This record gives sequence, structure tokens and C-alpha cells, in this order.
Amino acid sequence: MTINIDTKHTVTLSPYIFGYNLEHTRSAVGGSGGLSAQMLRNRKFAGKPAKNSGVAAEWTGIGDRAFFQTGGRPCYTRHIGCERMHRGNELQSLSVQNVHGGLCGIAQRDLVIAAGKPYELRTVTRVSVPVTLAAELTDRQGGTVYARRELSLVPGDWQTESFSLTPAADDREASVRFVFTDRAEVIFGAVSMMPADHFHGMRADVVKLFKEIGPAVIRWPGGNFAGEYRWKDGLLPSDMRGPLQAAMEIETQPHSYGYDFHEISTDDFVALCREVGAEPFLTINLVWNSTGDSADWVEYCNGSAETEYGRKRAENGSPEPYNVRFWSLGNEMGYGHMEGPMRPEDYADLARTHIDAMRAADPGIIFFSSGPYPNDGWAEHSAARLADEVPYLSLHYYAGAVMDYTTPEKIAETYRAIAAAPAGAERHARNMRACLDRTGKGEKLHISFDEWNVWYAWYRPSCVGEGIFTAKVMHMLLRESVPLDMPFCCYFQPIGEGAILVEPDAARLMANGQIFSLMKAHRGADLCPVEAEGEDDGSVFASQTDGRLTVTFINDCFDCPKDFRFPLPGTVEEAVLLSSDEVTPYSEFTESPLSVQVDGGDACLTLPPHSAAKVTVRLPA
Repeated sequence: MTINIDTKHTVTLSPYIFGYNLEHTRSAVGGSGGLSAQMLRNRKFAGKPAKNSGVAAEWTGIGDRAFFQTGGRPCYTRHIGCERMHRGNELQSLSVQNVHGGLCGIAQRDLVIAAGKPYELRTVTRVSVPVTLAAELTDRQGGTVYARRELSLVPGDWQTESFSLTPAADDREASVRFVFTDRAEVIFGAVSMMPADHFHGMRADVVKLFKEIGPAVIRWPGGNFAGEYRWKDGLLPSDMRGPLQAAMEIETQPHSYGYDFHEISTDDFVALCREVGAEPFLTINLVWNSTGDSADWVEYCNGSAETEYGRKRAENGSPEPYNVRFWSLGNEMGYGHMEGPMRPEDYADLARTHIDAMRAADPGIIFFSSGPYPNDGWAEHSAARLADEVPYLSLHYYAGAVMDYTTPEKIAETYRAIAAAPAGAERHARNMRACLDRTGKGEKLHISFDEWNVWYAWYRPSCVGEGIFTAKVMHMLLRESVPLDMPFCCYFQPIGEGAILVEPDAARLMANGQIFSLMKAHRGADLCPVEAEGEDDGSVFASQTDGRLTVTFINDCFDCPKDFRFPLPGTVEEAVLLSSDEVTPYSEFTESPLSVQVDGGDACLTLPPHSAAKVTVRLPA
């Protein structure tokens, strides 16, 4: 393919095309394999006990004749606000009664620990008589003790003990045990265990990789989870925050028995955004939060330290306002899986009450609304009605593909289906623009394409085929963001579900993450128009910033190489290739130098099948 790149007539791109969702669904934050540094499962004892043992799910009881029960005893966790929201079995403690003496307590297995690595632990307990409680890191059966600490529990109110344990050996099937021999009752309100090097309760290695993929904006806490979230619980200490039960069976937290344990607060999220260089983008709980709750959240984020909630933020360590500008009025309203109004008029009326209250707290915030878009009825009766107050509309798209990797022929067929799917995302965005323009207020309404991915990416391993899908969608979003007036785009979602693979003791970029890392050079740059001889298939995108031209290339062909040629306007500084011999699940790209030949003033390069590349050119001063 021969192309020409126009470096003279550039168009400024929105940096927010490089956006990501950080939603508390499945394993993106908690559960297993997420951002949270918390190692213990069900650490606040939510849900029903296992069988007739009385022991909370994920825990094992110790003591042949000990008595265990959840509920019926004082509870440490709690909620603030959202009084109208009713969920089940969220607030519980675990009572352990040593009825007949001997060793008694609770344990959790299958923890991965490393020798010499310190772990921070906390226990929140309550007793009526003095008790010596031992916290231990052991092998799976408890026979070998790697580290141990004795805690003196005294009668009275809830007692929090914070301490560190450093195991003497590696173990990938370790246990943590909390045991005592006194004939007494110990009520566990919450327990915690994290690596000591965590960042605001988040894994430092995952935060580093999140920064590597270049987020400019992060949407949080949902998505669907926004309908369950209680932001004011984040004002409590992390151990005290009540678990949050999923409204729709266990769709949003299936890896943790339908509960999220609220490990990350507003303060933690803003700290994460600042660490990775992103703007925070918050989604309110439009249905269950009162208008006062929503206004209080704005005041907490953006109010001065003299306001009621600004003072609470200052007391939590942040005197200066966070200045959160972007606020979404719920998520996917009008769909059957979401609680709340099903008609556009009712949604608009409800949204208006929150808008008024939130603007009173900060007139400068920017709103996003949602609905089952593209949809002419919602565009007319919701988007157009709110256009003077809400300039952005949320659009979501998940590509469908039947995935069959059983034969070489099926592998090729599956790959080609995934590689062709970005065309559906572009049609979806164009339909949305046409839908908004038909309202007569299209010039006031901008698209926030704030969820996109291949369907069910969160329930299966990623692969190079999906990496090519991601590359092609990114080229489309970068190319069409200005013509379609689409300045916000958020991938759903990077951590634990497509881009960053998180394991108990390690994390790495998968194929999608490798693509984002490759393409982040386009973030906030100026688009350079590209003309191709023949049909432009979107395989080339060019931008420039700081005297450099960045060109990214995609070869989506399953079994043939692809040649590219373009006039070289300067000196090649870097050329990187992402390639792979495989496209099946678990495959990743290998990064290597890309050979760029110069022929008569043209740069010439060849990409192997299912690969992507980046060439950086230093332009003349």
C-alpha cells in the first residue's frame, strides 16, 4: 500500500480517546485478579454460610466442636446514606465460639506468599473476656508456620490490630489462620491482608501497567456497578465499609459471590488518576442516591475546605479540591437490566433533579447522559430535552463473534470474524451521530463512546486476534472522533479483563494492552490526514506532536504479509513491530525492531500477518 501523509493540515485530537473503564465488575478491582491489593476473599463475611457449618463462604473453620455463625451478633461494617436501597446479607460478622476448649479459629487457603516479603494485616474483633489471638501464615494444612504474631484482645468495643508478617518461605498454596485456645467467643468484624508495597490499597505492579497503557480519562465506579454503589461508604475506614450486593443476581460480582467489598474510595480513585496521569470521570447512582447525595459527592470532590463535605475531604488528607469535571448521570438507563426509569421522559425528569442539585455544588461540572442509543425516541425525548444542560451522550458497543478454535480452518474463520468486527463499531457510531442530528440539536450533542470491546472479553482469555480488533477500533476512533464529534472513548475494561492480566504474584500486558501501549503516542496529538492509493482500509493512522510524526500500521490479514510505502518527511527515530505466530487464546505479541528501508525518499516496510507497528519520524525544524 502506498500512502501520503499530510503534515501541514493537521486536526487537533481529543486526548480522551484514550479512556478506560475501571468498573467494580467481576475481577477488574476486587474478586480475584484485579487492581485491589487485598488478598483475602470475603474478608467482611458477607452472604450465606457454607452448608450447615456456619462458616462464611471462602473461610474454613478450625476446631472440631467450635460453633460458628454469621448474623445474630454485633456487626462492624455499615452503610452511610442510600436508605432506600435494600440488599441482602451485606452487613454481617463471623462469630467463633470455643465451646469446649482446644485450638479454635478460622483460616483461608490458597494464598500466594513470597519469602522475605512483608504483608500488612489487620484484624477487627470483639470479645467479652481477654483472649490471646494468634495470626499465622502457614502451609495449606497449618502444619508449618512461616510467620506468627500474637494479639492481646481485651473486652469492650471493636478492637483493630495492625501488624506485619514476613514469611520465611515461598508458598503458592499458603493459609492465613486466626486461632485461639481460650474458652471464649471472638467476633470477627473484618480482616485484611495486603502486600506492604501497595498504593492506596492497590497493587503497585498493576498501577504501573495501567500507567503504561496511557489513560487520559478513567470512568468509575461503573457501568452497571454505578447502580449499586454507595459513595458515602467511602468516607468510612476501608474495613468498616459495608459490602455491596449485586442487584442482578451475581452479574457484576460473580467472582466474589455477588458482593463487592468497597476496597477503593473516592480519595483512592483520584490518587490513582493522578498517579497514571488521567482525568477522573464519575458515574452517579442516579436511582438510589438522593439528589442531596449526588450534590454532596460533587461538594466532596470540588468544594472548598470550608464546605461541609469539602471539610471531610480535607480531614481525609486532601485540603485542595479534586476538581472532578466529568459526571455521568447513571449508566445504560432504559435497558431492562438497569434499575430506574424505562421511558426517556421519566429519565430526563429524574436526571434534571440531580443536575440542578449538583450544579448548585459546582456550576462548572460537565454532564453525560445515557440511554439505549442509538434510539430516536430517547434522542428526541431525553437527549434533546437535556441538550442545554447535558452536552455528552453515552454510547456502548460490544462486538459479537462466534469463537471456535478446534481446527485450523475454524481458527482462521474466528480470527477473520474478530478482525472484521470494528466495522460494526463504526456503523454504530455513525448511526448515533445521525440519530442525534435528527433531533435538530446535534450541534449541541457530543458522543461519549465510553464502553467498547468484544463481547464477553471478561469471561475468557485474550489473544492476538482481539489485539488486532483493538488496534483497528483505535484507528477508527482516532480517525472519526472529529467528524462524528466523539471526543470521549473508553475501553471496557483493561484490568483483569482483556488488557492487563493479573495473577496472584505477577501482572503483565496482554495483546490488547500491548496495542494500547504502542498507540499511546497518538494521545493528545494532532491528526495528519492520510491518503492511500486505492481503497483506504484504515490500516494506517498518523499524528504529530513536539516535532515528531507517529505512524501506526496494522496488517489484519490472517496469512499474508502487507507492504507499506510513504514519502519520508524526516529521520526515522524508532520503528517497533508487534507480531505473533499465533492468534488463539492466550497468545501475545512479541515486540521487536521493525526494518524500515529508504527507497528514493520513501520509507518502505513490511508487516507480517496479524501484526501492528509504530514508526516515529523526527521532522525537520
